[in-house]
Amino acid sequence: MGRPNAGKSTLLNALVGEKVAIVTSKPQTTRNRIIGVLEVPPKGKRAAAQIVFVDTPGVHKPGTQLDRRMMQEVHDALEQRDVVILMVDASRAMQLGEAEDRKRGFSGTEDEFVLSLVKKLDCPVFLVLNKIDLVRREELLPRIDALMKEFAFAEVIPMSARKRDGLEVLVEKLVERLPQGERYFPPEQFTDQPERFLVAELIRERILMETGEEVPYASAVVIEQFEEPPPQTGKAKKPRPVKGGGMMEPKLPLTKIAAAIYCERDGQKAILIGKGGVKLKAIGTGARKEIESLLGTRVFLELHVIVEPGWRESRGFIDTLDWRRQLEGMAERQGEEAEEGSEG
Repeated sequence: MGRPNAGKSTLLNALVGEKVAIVTSKPQTTRNRIIGVLEVPPKGKRAAAQIVFVDTPGVHKPGTQLDRRMMQEVHDALEQRDVVILMVDASRAMQLGEAEDRKRGFSGTEDEFVLSLVKKLDCPVFLVLNKIDLVRREELLPRIDALMKEFAFAEVIPMSARKRDGLEVLVEKLVERLPQGERYFPPEQFTDQPERFLVAELIRERILMETGEEVPYASAVVIEQFEEPPPQTGKAKKPRPVKGGGMMEPKLPLTKIAAAIYCERDGQKAILIGKGGVKLKAIGTGARKEIESLLGTRVFLELHVIVEPGWRESRGFIDTLDWRRQLEGMAERQGEEAEEGSEG
């Protein structure tokens, strides 16, 4: 957990070795709890381990219904944990009010809001200072000292998630603190998220990267169609020779995906589409490349934009964005279709 843009998703991807969380320079990129699973091989006397990381949305004081849902994801994650990592952007001085100010009813900064959650925990809390490559050592030590005065952290680990500096130390310390038990996930599984959700997030990542101002925060993506290619039967096709020499690789199977991008105003829709559709095409092209890398197939991606006024304040609409609820809805529809088929 940590403030927006502390580098939590960058750390998760670096640890797991797969892209399980989208990463941009914009705050509040992550909206859901995201699980990443790391298999730790045995080393010396240390046995093998499986660590289940739960990446949470950036901690902030909620303003909209969407913000409140994001903070609920944080609280839900904190209820089921053995260790908590408080991730801090080391290049930014935390805003901590004076003790006397708090006694006089000082409302508190966003940084103090994060610490207030930490102080309620009854488990080991690691202080991880990220982006140490962007700060001088003489600036770093006073920031660590100020935070240690706020809470008795079990471990203090400086690192650069982007440069993968400090990851091994973090993993070693976590294995020492985590309880022994059975595996939660099969060794080959690196996340609990279904491919549909990962695809929606990759599209949203491109929106965050391609647009500015309020558009990224007023945008949501819903997968309307996800048609996987039929299972491959028979012998795998081999590369075949082509004129002029060389070999042509066989075509990969095709996944067909249709997605709706929701925004709140007509002006936002115009920005998302762009003049002559150029912006929507750029979003689709960038997302398609990432999705093809994820799925290992060719991808036909169709995008369209829908205006849903005030969706960030609509609890009903926000509920439909939850991939867990989406899976439940799909299962219910499939059950109804099966019942109708048997009756017929």
